[in-house]
Amino acid sequence: MTEYITLESIKAARQAIAGKVHVTPMLSSEQLGQRIDVRLLLKAECLQKTGSFKPRGVLNRLRFLSEDEKARGLITMSAGNHAQALAWGARQVGAASTVVMPASAPLSKVRAAQAYGATVIQELTMSQVFATAEALRTERGLTLVHPFDDPHIMAGQGTVGLEIIEQAPEVTKVVVGIGGGGLIGGIALAIKHLRPDVKVYGVEPTGADSMFKSLAAGKAMRIDKVDTIADGLGAPFASDLTFALTRQYVDEVVLVNDEQITEALGLILAYTKLLVEPAGAASVAALLCGKIPLEPPDVVVALLSGGNIDLARLKTLL
Repeated sequence: MTEYITLESIKAARQAIAGKVHVTPMLSSEQLGQRIDVRLLLKAECLQKTGSFKPRGVLNRLRFLSEDEKARGLITMSAGNHAQALAWGARQVGAASTVVMPASAPLSKVRAAQAYGATVIQELTMSQVFATAEALRTERGLTLVHPFDDPHIMAGQGTVGLEIIEQAPEVTKVVVGIGGGGLIGGIALAIKHLRPDVKVYGVEPTGADSMFKSLAAGKAMRIDKVDTIADGLGAPFASDLTFALTRQYVDEVVLVNDEQITEALGLILAYTKLLVEPAGAASVAALLCGKIPLEPPDVVVALLSGGNIDLARLKTLL
């Protein structure tokens, strides 16, 4: 299935979304880097439009919609960041959007999706979220814009990989959080085609480790329960496509726990003045707790995937 996303499709996505999303900055953190004895760079997708990397994939996907699909409307399922991005993107193309979110989704993400124009429906569990979205899609004839299991979405996310290589040509290792796997699949494909010597590492929370379990099993797996503060990494399964790309292009997937993620979030805020959500801190967490093999000559890029967090929740974490 990997033939449906290529370096050429990622480059085409970048051309298509140019000027509509930010080329996010690559920032250095000397103090965090000293803690792990490498040069550490942070790709700040937390400063992207809608507060995460998600609009890249959404805008690339929406350019393939027919006029009939736009007229009938769009639907997705999301813990929050993809919901916001789809609502924002749908408004750009004049389409109505419905997003199904878990009841545990941060209120700020729910309100943001609504503010961008989406109709929000909430369910108790992520399994129910996916089931409801599928039922509504069938019943209403809506077009599903999947949060990760779509080659156009993944090609859009892969534009982050192009920017990493251009902004940090000296990079030796890249660390990316994994939810459903669309982001790391696109990034890893781009990086390995441009710089096969660069190592790519994925990070999952221990309470949402579908890709880790998939790699161990040798096939895409679903987990029974998602239990992590990193809601942006809480996809309950890896798809065949994201699993195939991860197995082919990602060097290793490691796990971090919620305590390690929380500590990293606080240190990122203290040392870089960047506010990230727990999912956005997972990459740095893996580095700080020694899950990524490092050597002093390394130049490491950690992806800060998003910054959408409730201030009330931030108080409880810090």
